[in-house]
Amino acid sequence: MLKNYLKTAIQVLRRRKFFTFISLFGVSLTLVVLMVATAVFDQILGPQLPEIHADRTLGVYSLEMRGAEIISDSDASYWFLDRYVRTLPDIEKVTIFSQAARSATYLDGEKFELYFKRTDGAFWQVYGFDFLEGGPFLAEDDANAEKVAVINETTRRQLYGGSKALGRMLEIDGQRLKIKGVVRDVSFLRQDPFSDVWAPISAARSDTHLRPAVLGSHTGVILARHRGDFPAIKRAFQARLAEVELPEGYDELSGEANTHFERFSRVMSSNQERTVASPWRLRFAIGLAMVLFMILPSLNLVNINVSRILERASEIGVRKAFGASSWTLVGQFVVENVLLTLIGGGIAFVLSGGVLSLLNGVELIPYATFQLNFRVFVYGLLLAVIFGLISGVYPAWKMSRLHPVTALRRRSL
Repeated sequence: MLKNYLKTAIQVLRRRKFFTFISLFGVSLTLVVLMVATAVFDQILGPQLPEIHADRTLGVYSLEMRGAEIISDSDASYWFLDRYVRTLPDIEKVTIFSQAARSATYLDGEKFELYFKRTDGAFWQVYGFDFLEGGPFLAEDDANAEKVAVINETTRRQLYGGSKALGRMLEIDGQRLKIKGVVRDVSFLRQDPFSDVWAPISAARSDTHLRPAVLGSHTGVILARHRGDFPAIKRAFQARLAEVELPEGYDELSGEANTHFERFSRVMSSNQERTVASPWRLRFAIGLAMVLFMILPSLNLVNINVSRILERASEIGVRKAFGASSWTLVGQFVVENVLLTLIGGGIAFVLSGGVLSLLNGVELIPYATFQLNFRVFVYGLLLAVIFGLISGVYPAWKMSRLHPVTALRRRSL
């Protein structure tokens, strides 16, 4: 039955070239926008190097202290993370690092602005960087406050051209650091591992990060043994918050250990909820936006499909007169429409690749490489099928309800 549906659908699409062209144009344009948006979200939230353990990591990104007359919120301090998070029970590892900040370096009188991040030795075990030269600084280097650094490949090219960078000295953040490794660039959209230069926290020019404080400028990422340990780790973290002695004027401390998606949902939430993750709201918002975006072109395609099917009223009448059921006709028209949208999806996939190549060429986001990988292809295929069903079911059902005599007389609906 399906084989006959497909043969008929191909013949109909070839016979009515104008309707086919108009339909393909609308379908392709809609799916190009959706696929490009999906590729962008995949770059932000999908599995990407060096976040090789993303499915087992929780991050402490923000804390909020409340008092009767004051509210303060910020990143956590190194002291807080080292004392209350690094010592959580039943976890594999914790890494603490600062967020990347712009810092200047000079070479032959020329100034270069680079992103600079301070990390501990565990950072290189939680994240799986691709090393082009050398290797990472280790826990021993951090413990001994070694003045070493890891740089990315773009920094190597900017500073040293095609030459090797291993063993060279880099002056940044008021320090001379010996380059111990070179890694492939990490997208700016992967904020936790991203930077141009990484150096040990312990080698910082001052020890202000060691002073007792709850709020500061650091992030803590917890690597769980298993994803199933998340609920227990989150409960343990909440228990630790209750143990913290707060500064005078504050009586409540709140925060969460979030997954990558939960963090993104928290960032997208209102200011009043910045320490609370609402992943279900984000999923609902993304789904609603996609459905709303598809509604208008779907309605236009519905009208085109009604006109296209109306031209076949006599065919419908003949088939019904010979005993074709409404469900058979509905199946035929839906298959035709889904096939049309799948062809449009294929065209959209090719066009989306071109659009993403242009975005990569513009380099609006440092080191971000948008691409149509297997996940994006599956999402695009799913969107095409949904789009075909939305725009095809109603016209098919409406036309299948025509009385044979009415259909044969080509009467309008």
